[in-house]
Amino acid sequence: MIKKKDISIVLCGPAGRGIQTAEKLLVSIFRKAGYHIFATKEYMSRVRGGSNSITIRVSSESVKALVDRIDILIPLDRIALGHVEHRISEETLVIGEKDILLNPDYKLPCPIMDVPLTRLSKETGGIIYSNVIVTGLVARLFNIEKSVVQSHIKQAFGHKDKKIVGRNIDAVSRGFDAGKQMEPDLRIELRTRTMSEIKNEFLINGGEAVSLGAIAGGCRFIASYPMTPSTPVLTFLARHAEHFQIIAEQTEDEIAAINMALGASYAGVRSMVTTSGGGFALMTEGLSLAGMIETPIVIHLAQRPGPATGLPTRTEQGDLLFALYAGHGEFPRVILAPGSLEDGFLLTRKAFELADNYQIPVLVLTDQYYIDSYYNLYRLQTEKSKNRATVMKTDRKYKRFALSKDGISPRGIPGYGDGFVEVDSDEHDEEGHITESSTVRINMVEKRLKKVEALAKEALPPEWIGPKDCETLVVCWGSTVHIVTEAVRHVNQEKMAVLYFRQVYPISPEVQDYFKKPKQMILVENNATAQFGRILKSECDLEIPKKILKYSGLAFSVEEITRQLQDIVA
Repeated sequence: MIKKKDISIVLCGPAGRGIQTAEKLLVSIFRKAGYHIFATKEYMSRVRGGSNSITIRVSSESVKALVDRIDILIPLDRIALGHVEHRISEETLVIGEKDILLNPDYKLPCPIMDVPLTRLSKETGGIIYSNVIVTGLVARLFNIEKSVVQSHIKQAFGHKDKKIVGRNIDAVSRGFDAGKQMEPDLRIELRTRTMSEIKNEFLINGGEAVSLGAIAGGCRFIASYPMTPSTPVLTFLARHAEHFQIIAEQTEDEIAAINMALGASYAGVRSMVTTSGGGFALMTEGLSLAGMIETPIVIHLAQRPGPATGLPTRTEQGDLLFALYAGHGEFPRVILAPGSLEDGFLLTRKAFELADNYQIPVLVLTDQYYIDSYYNLYRLQTEKSKNRATVMKTDRKYKRFALSKDGISPRGIPGYGDGFVEVDSDEHDEEGHITESSTVRINMVEKRLKKVEALAKEALPPEWIGPKDCETLVVCWGSTVHIVTEAVRHVNQEKMAVLYFRQVYPISPEVQDYFKKPKQMILVENNATAQFGRILKSECDLEIPKKILKYSGLAFSVEEITRQLQDIVA
């Protein structure tokens, strides 16, 4: 019998065996059964073969971070065992086919509970059904009612042919019965919540959080070229485009995408692009164009390891400095980096407000780990955002780039009023006419940069998590926040706190105050060169000598951060 506050389940197998389908089915079934869920995945860059893994934490309490620990491992082939070998311990329970999994060259530190997945799959209709069999098996181990599981399968596959729906119900039933036969040897006991506790909960991942934030922010146009891990934002908005009156365009390349989005924004429509590092590299000329013509745009940059193609399906916080310095010339921008799903929604919504109000590009930085992670949410703050009109009706004297005290010119759009709205990528005067006057050039540069001071004053302050009188302060940004916060709890030092940055540029002037009291500071970043540390040094003259960095292409785990924090404070 397994008795823990939370149980970590890992499904591992080759691409094409449907473990992602099993993930979607299980997280939804677990939520409906009254559990807290966290799920994420790591996968290879291939359509078939290789070895990919899904981690699902099922808990009596809220969980939002990746752990190395595996309580139940379901490998679908022998390669899977080697793939997650470093995570297997004596306490791991391996469920699978002994004949396939046993390897004379590798001795497992734990027993294998034999389940004939191949035979059950063939009896159902083919190996493709093994993922649904696994779903039924796991559901039974957690004492979830068979009728609940079957009902969910009907709902999930209801859009398919009746024959396929029937086979999937048969598959999940076979898995459920296999789990029942294991019951004398294994029984999992976790406290579940009542229906009243979970009725208002929902389950989303990072890609959906960013997409919902874009909708709430008034996005009406998205143009992008598909690129892992950013594509889920494009597909979500395209799927719901008709309902929310959004135009979604899959372009021929990223250059076309950003220029098309700028064209839509010039016409007065809130617009965005979603891309990753290589795609953003192609967008940098368009980014500079946005800076010169002072046209708002939101850029969602989902990071992955580079340089070049790098590890296209892995994760890293490696594009922060690229996002900060991309584009030729000097012009203002804002960079937001959500770590929680709630912040993914709120910050993306805010990105559209900032872009419109200041007529600038705003970047939202995520990464593969963030985009592909799920957990339970009670609610999102869905009160109305400030989607107020930021365009004016022009008159004949209208000047698109009129000089102003705060650097923000009245924004007109073509066809709305009697004025002429002229923009040009060359330096220009107040009316938008090309110029080579040094005096005008100086005025225009200073006009654009005036926005930086106002943006800094409006910058979101970092979030302090833990005791105010701490002696050790752990600094992080973006997607590492939940991992770091749980690790700090495990270190169990009364005088240790976390400082989480969700806006990484410009930095709030209040930041200096946070660093005055702690005796020791530790910086955590999922990259090799402590990029945010460099920003803190250049913007705040703050040096954090102790760093925890990772750049293997994989996300941090709670155990990793816990061990390294313990070593530092020891």
